[in-house]
Amino acid sequence: MSPRGVATPDVSERLFAAAERVVVRDGPGALTSRAVTSEAGCAKGLLHAHFAGLDAFVAELCLDRFARTATKARALSERVGQGTVAANLEAVALALFESGGPAISGLAMTRPAATARIREALAGGAPGFDAIQEAIADYVAVERELGRVPTSVDPPSVALAVVGAAHHLLMTTWPGAPDPRAPVVRLVGALVEG
Repeated sequence: MSPRGVATPDVSERLFAAAERVVVRDGPGALTSRAVTSEAGCAKGLLHAHFAGLDAFVAELCLDRFARTATKARALSERVGQGTVAANLEAVALALFESGGPAISGLAMTRPAATARIREALAGGAPGFDAIQEAIADYVAVERELGRVPTSVDPPSVALAVVGAAHHLLMTTWPGAPDPRAPVVRLVGALVEG
């Protein structure tokens, strides 16, 4: 436990990682500020010192994870012509399922105030599914120009299908359900092979 008055490095990430562990292990209903700070091994008030309550914390957690995946999607442009197109797309799509993705998505859905904050941030330009979809479409278009994807493949449709399927699986998967990653891998392979 961090002693009171001592700075805690990387507070947000430490709390986010703790929240993910709590939700994956115990379910969305178990998430409280006390559960998060206990799991993180830090002072009980740390979450409220850095966030305007648990709903703000949950919203920031979700937005942070969207931003990470959007960054990974934008990095597809650096992978053009390298590896396989399917493997490159799988890495981005599967990133949505890392760090307890389905459980965190379920958590956000159970907290209307957090959901409202997320929607507001996305409407204000925070990276989310739209940014991921755009980056995927751009990547597939370039790979198609290089001949690594059949000309019959429509990049915006591939991007919509990948992001839409991932979104569907995130919203309908619960802890203990079958792993949603295998259908995503099959879908990506089918889409890029035309």
